[in-house]
Amino acid sequence: MDINMIDLMDLEDLDMLDTTRRPDRHRHRVNPFELSDEDLRYKYRFSKRFGEKIVGILREDLVHDPRGCPLSPEIQVVCALRNWARHEIQDDTADLHGVSQPVVSRTCKKVAEILSRKSREFIKMPITLNEQQETIRKFRSIANFPTVIGAIDYTHIRVKKVNADGGQLYINRKGFSSINVQVVCDADLKIMDIVTRWRGSVHDSRIFRECRLKQRFEAGAFSGILLGDSGYPCTPYLFTPLLNLTTPQEERYNRSHIRTRNTVERCFGLWKQRFRCLLKGMFGDIETAKKTIVACAVLHNMAIDMREDVFSGERDSIEQYSSEPIVQRYIAPSIRGNIRRRQFIETHFQ
Repeated sequence: MDINMIDLMDLEDLDMLDTTRRPDRHRHRVNPFELSDEDLRYKYRFSKRFGEKIVGILREDLVHDPRGCPLSPEIQVVCALRNWARHEIQDDTADLHGVSQPVVSRTCKKVAEILSRKSREFIKMPITLNEQQETIRKFRSIANFPTVIGAIDYTHIRVKKVNADGGQLYINRKGFSSINVQVVCDADLKIMDIVTRWRGSVHDSRIFRECRLKQRFEAGAFSGILLGDSGYPCTPYLFTPLLNLTTPQEERYNRSHIRTRNTVERCFGLWKQRFRCLLKGMFGDIETAKKTIVACAVLHNMAIDMREDVFSGERDSIEQYSSEPIVQRYIAPSIRGNIRRRQFIETHFQ
């Protein structure tokens, strides 16, 4: 436009040349810990004491964003908790806290990364002899099964369809994309070891065969044994149930084995009820999903240590979501494992 033409314009026409600006919107953010404990638990499914504990652990790592609209550590933590515990659409979480959906996404990713880096402080096998003996004592109190140091099993966590090369390898035997997660838990339902790097099509026996925990057992790092289902091979340090029972001793062994190993099924049920994203599936990319699974395991252990109760009204449904239906997938036991199990039955189940 010729600048000389502006003199001929009316003032009203000149006003139309101004760029329309969006009105500034002040987003009011309330400290969620100023709510009552009942209201905070209703919104986030965890108590104020639990939330404050997490903020205290992560505060130094949750630095304010140097760009506009910085979020306090308190808001970052509760955004992640609400998103994972309620499996809520991120837009709804964003509206509640006066931020945008991308901010919530980045916040959840950041909190998951920090918690996964700190996971070794909260997810660990018993190391000292006293710790191992205490773990064995608690397992024995369930069904009188001796020398058990952990119950092992796997669970599939649903993820969004992977379209990249090799995406078909994430499809499990049930036909949906998932991450096959191996977990070892103790008698208190705490997670002592977790492996999240395997795709859904990988069999659980392979995950154990190639994990570091197996190497530690073979090196004699633990004085007890693991209990697993028939999807694992029977070894001198991992006992599975017998499939063909012929004696009363074998029946007693199986009954005690099933009741004791059921702790890992209950662990999955409690874990998934606390964090519904594990029950209903992850929406983010694969790497973020893996870190979120580990982060939820850390928070699960913290909740058990703090005696954090399950959200009201859902305790009765934990068993319903405990795990996938148990499938008796027979894996041939090793010769040494079979001999060791036979000697164990003769010694302890007469």
